[in-house]
Amino acid sequence: MLASAFILGFLGSFHCVGMCGPIAFMLPLDRNNQVKKFLQILSYHTGRFISYATIGAIFGMLGTGFYLSGYQQQLSIFVGVLMILTVITPQHLLQKVRITQPIYKLISKLKSALGKQFKKRSFSSLFTIGLLNGLLPCGLVYMAVFGALALGNPIESGLYMVLFGMGTLPLMSVAAYLGNFLNVTTRKRIQKLVPVFIAIIGVFFILRGLGLGIPYVSPSNMNLMVKEAPTCH
Repeated sequence: MLASAFILGFLGSFHCVGMCGPIAFMLPLDRNNQVKKFLQILSYHTGRFISYATIGAIFGMLGTGFYLSGYQQQLSIFVGVLMILTVITPQHLLQKVRITQPIYKLISKLKSALGKQFKKRSFSSLFTIGLLNGLLPCGLVYMAVFGALALGNPIESGLYMVLFGMGTLPLMSVAAYLGNFLNVTTRKRIQKLVPVFIAIIGVFFILRGLGLGIPYVSPSNMNLMVKEAPTCH
């Protein structure tokens, strides 16, 4: 399941270039010093990864509650179904569900803080931009969070989100170096693959929850449920 996070991030990075690409295009980099520019981009990605890892760990702790209650399998199936429903539901219906509306003011503050950091060229400002970028609402990140939640372990969930971030690293780095290098037509063609792969990941989560005894794909019930402590003699 952890490998799926990297692949989701890699394929989803084509979507990221369209949505978060402007942030990467406008990073306040020192473009006259290649070594410094590389380190600045590294600082930016480090900030993103820390945000993703933190989000993953938080949702992993929530998932731990389901694990301890013996509901991790049901949660895995629910997450898989939710992923599939998200990609097959018409976009105009999803837009009516304003998940971010209650925290609109918080998002505005994040964007405001992000804007201030673009006026600087320090490593700390690049790190902060990445940190704030990772906290901005993104449908693709939500899909990764669903996966992290289903793992039910703060460490694994945090790692899942980091691997997701690492999947986005190649294309987002190229975007930072070269700017808007993909035309609209190419991005649209590649973005069509993203929902397909999200649905495939959803199927894997459903199989995982069913506990069919298939190694690495659908482990048995006892591997997913909390086992009783052995009786002492």
